[in-house]
Amino acid sequence: MDWMIWIGAAISVVGLLGLVTSAMRVVKAKRAGLDDDALRDAVKSAMVLNFGALMLSAFGLILVVVGVILT
Repeated sequence: MDWMIWIGAAISVVGLLGLVTSAMRVVKAKRAGLDDDALRDAVKSAMVLNFGALMLSAFGLILVVVGVILT
C-alpha cells in the first residue's frame, strides 16, 4: 500500500498549495485597498477555494493514514 501513501501525500501537497493560494488572494485584496464590499466579495471567493483546498488536504491525509495502517 505504499502507492496509497504517496498518492495521499501528493493530494495533501496540492491542498496545501490551494490554502497558500487562498491566503495570498486575501492578502493581495487587502493590499489593493478595496472598499468594504469589494473586499468582502474577494474574501468570499477566497473562502470557497480555502474550503475546497482544506477538504482536499484532509482527504489526502486520510489516504496517508489508511495506507500506513494497511502497510
